[in-house]
Amino acid sequence: MKELEVSGKTVDEATQVALEQLGASEDQVEVTVLKKGRSGVLGMGAAEARIKVRLLPVPGEKAEKGEKGDVVKVAKEVAEALIKSMRITADVSVTQSATGELPVTLNIDGDDLGVLIGRRGQTLVSLQYVVRLIVAEKLKMWVPINVDVAGYKNRRYESLQSLALRLAEQVQRNRRLIMLEPMPADERRIIHLALADHPDVTTQSMGEGEMRKVAILLKKH
Repeated sequence: MKELEVSGKTVDEATQVALEQLGASEDQVEVTVLKKGRSGVLGMGAAEARIKVRLLPVPGEKAEKGEKGDVVKVAKEVAEALIKSMRITADVSVTQSATGELPVTLNIDGDDLGVLIGRRGQTLVSLQYVVRLIVAEKLKMWVPINVDVAGYKNRRYESLQSLALRLAEQVQRNRRLIMLEPMPADERRIIHLALADHPDVTTQSMGEGEMRKVAILLKKH
């Protein structure tokens, strides 16, 4: 998904939803405002904002084979150094797409690695962020690196997809909004994507910072 159109109560809200669906940060996208939102008076005359968001090319995404090799080598070395500094014994392997294009995924495997995952995966989110920052500094470019520990993300994402579908059924049945617990951006993105094509329900992100969460609600037909 390189480009999409999103609606929201405000331009900022629509932008946040788009970033979650794209799995990107604000400096990695170009936002075009198609329609500014209007709050109206006592709910009357209100209109949603609508934006177009385009994912900008990632430096190095079309890199030559040698440069891709540098990305993989540096990313693996950074992850290994961080793990060693925490006095944790684990192996780091690298998975790339079938075409050899970026992004790359660093898989950390070993025994008793719960400390690298943390409560609700918060430590893993921080670890991935630090790895990306260090690699970006070393290579002087942003690289889309994913970090997983003992297959946690795959299991978590499958669980979230199933949860989203179950809750969507409840929203349809009870005709009432359901608010999920606060989640990191990549997990909120899973909920948004799981229900993106649902005929009867939609999703919205609400809250700020670490308390940001996803609401599942009926579409307005």
